[in-house]
Amino acid sequence: MAEETDKSERSEDPTHKRLEDAHKRGDVAKSQEVNTWFVILASTIGIGLLAPHSAVQLTQWFRGLLGRAGSMPVDGGALADLFVQASLAVGGAVLLPLALILAAGIASNLVQHRPVWSVEPITPKASKISPLSGFKRLFSRDSLLNFTKGLLKLVIVGALMVAIVWPEFDRLDTLVAVDVGMLLAVTRELSMKLLIGVIVLLAFVAGGDFLYQRHRWYERQKMSVREVKEEFKQTEGDPAIKARLREIRLQKSRKRMMARVPEASVVIANPTHYSVALKYETGMAAPVCLAKGTEAVALRIREIAREHDIPIVENPPLARALYAEVELDQTIPEAHYRAVAEVIGFVMRQRRRGGWRPSR
Repeated sequence: MAEETDKSERSEDPTHKRLEDAHKRGDVAKSQEVNTWFVILASTIGIGLLAPHSAVQLTQWFRGLLGRAGSMPVDGGALADLFVQASLAVGGAVLLPLALILAAGIASNLVQHRPVWSVEPITPKASKISPLSGFKRLFSRDSLLNFTKGLLKLVIVGALMVAIVWPEFDRLDTLVAVDVGMLLAVTRELSMKLLIGVIVLLAFVAGGDFLYQRHRWYERQKMSVREVKEEFKQTEGDPAIKARLREIRLQKSRKRMMARVPEASVVIANPTHYSVALKYETGMAAPVCLAKGTEAVALRIREIAREHDIPIVENPPLARALYAEVELDQTIPEAHYRAVAEVIGFVMRQRRRGGWRPSR
């Protein structure tokens, strides 16, 4: 019941991370019917294209062997050489067909999923040797499906054999008296017809089984709402923690900004909402923004300015414009050069006259 409940809770589509983790574990959508189909296809190509050439090679070699059998030495060294020559002849004849079947086995996996490099599927597990787990697997839905597919393939191959061999039944009676070479040709012809028919029909079986296996695999990867939230926390971080970290970074940035207010030449302010601290010294191309803020931050900037006798000039339009357009440690926009120059000029003239008094 717990397992059924757990499955019923998996209502969310798997995330990209979930699918990637499954792939790393070697858990991929795979159909053995697709592998079988590729191997049969490679075998058919081998029998149709490569087998005649290999048969000719082997025939010539064995004919030569039998032709000189009476004069061949049979001592230890010669017998070893003969064994090597026979191995090379047989190996050379079957090398290409075997290589073709091997390539088909690799291709059958690559068309179903990306390459997998994982030892987890072959790692020993207690569940693999548990009698109870083995009994459950024996009577599981997958076992029933595999049994059904086996019967289906047996029926397909049997029906094809009857459909192909029955029209040739009369000719088969005469094969007992024909030459071996002709018998092999007839056998190859019937085998090719049977294999081609099996390939065509099993293509539908393999295609259907692959779609089913992929659907089953995708359903296994589905996640519950809780799992989605846990994965989000692991990958993106806990929202509460992220908010706290942002707050800490903002506080540190604000402290660094406030620490630079005493270096300002003037603070341009709106009476209650905006404050922008500017620094200008001889030789600078334009004034630089050291600090800016609204509401409580703006009030704090003005407090620090008063503590360090920094002039505060109230100019609401200019304060709002500078706050919106200039960033920290950047020079003011050229459009505001004249307005800021007038403010700084006014402050400098007041200081020279000794008539400046910071606002309280």
